[in-house]
Amino acid sequence: MRTIICTAAALAVAGPACAQDIVVTPLIETRTRYEHVEQDGLDAAADAWTVRVRAGAELGHGNWAALGEAQGNLALVGTYDDGLHGAATRPLVADPQDVAIYRAQLQYRSTPLTVTAGRQRIALDDERFVGNVGFRNNAQTFDAVRAVLAPLKGVKLDLSYAWDVRTIWGTDGRGARQRGVGGDNLFANLSAATPVGTLTGFAYLVDQDEQEVQGFRLASQTYGARLAGSRALGPLAKLRYQLSWATQSEHHRNPNRYTAGYWLADATLDMRGWKLNGGYEVLGADRGAALTSFQTPLGTNFKFQGWADKFLTTPANGVRDFYAGGGYGWKKLGRVDALTLQATWHRFESDRLGQHYGDEWNLLATVQVKKTLLSARYARYMADRLATDTSKFWLQLDWSY
Repeated sequence: MRTIICTAAALAVAGPACAQDIVVTPLIETRTRYEHVEQDGLDAAADAWTVRVRAGAELGHGNWAALGEAQGNLALVGTYDDGLHGAATRPLVADPQDVAIYRAQLQYRSTPLTVTAGRQRIALDDERFVGNVGFRNNAQTFDAVRAVLAPLKGVKLDLSYAWDVRTIWGTDGRGARQRGVGGDNLFANLSAATPVGTLTGFAYLVDQDEQEVQGFRLASQTYGARLAGSRALGPLAKLRYQLSWATQSEHHRNPNRYTAGYWLADATLDMRGWKLNGGYEVLGADRGAALTSFQTPLGTNFKFQGWADKFLTTPANGVRDFYAGGGYGWKKLGRVDALTLQATWHRFESDRLGQHYGDEWNLLATVQVKKTLLSARYARYMADRLATDTSKFWLQLDWSY
């Protein structure tokens, strides 16, 4: 719902015509989630039943808009390690209780240029390097200034300077799990539409300017390119594809000297409700003595390399992920707007030394009815040379106004 109101000054000057209208858009969304985790090596399981609420509003006038949104996360059942409180005798569920300002931003919008200043979401491309971590209840936002310029059709320049990263650990975060990580972070994307897809060149300078955050070892500079597109295969099928390459090295006060590479090749075939997907992703390791690997501390890492979260931090020997999966989706089944089922298998190996880390299965079922989404998710990691066997189950209900 969008409501138009008039300022008092406008009423005095323009009367009933209200020359200066303000459009008010309410922002309301809720999430209820149950997460159960069993992990070898820990005697007790984790059970987390959380409720998250976000509420706020956007006020727009002409080319300008101001947005404010608060967020609260409450644990109704809290028999889990939230990463901040208590002993780590149970598996980690990274959803600590928290109440905070989620977004507070001022935005200027025009046809060629959009500028946003303040606490905001930034999600670039597939969120591999810079993302919102939307799966976690507290999510990730940035205190930043961002400018998006579209000078020509099909061409876009996206520039951001972020001086603080508001992490998923909330206002009580501390130590290596800080509530906010300061630094001079620079994100640059330049994309252009081509006959084979959108070609993007990017540069991400991540400045983790906190001694507690692994002693500055996550500060890095990453440069690369990405191609994402699709191609119709007859009237009933479509092939979607993406290719990415990047190189990363130390930045600012990072004491390590390293160079590590990144590769991604991914393809999805859509055909009459069926989806078949496969890909190969490599977060490489430096070949020198430091054994430093490609890291993505600001990415939405839950989306990649399995939902069991064994590779949120890349191992010293790097990781290679070969994955394949498929699913089927139905539309308009009675009152149900959409129903989907999918399964994905991962095989994880090191980038150097030829180690087999383990394998993982991911299963997902979703049901959507209007603005309500119900999802059931399962992850099973079977360890070989890295971590321990882990099973996770989620049941989640999302609703937005």
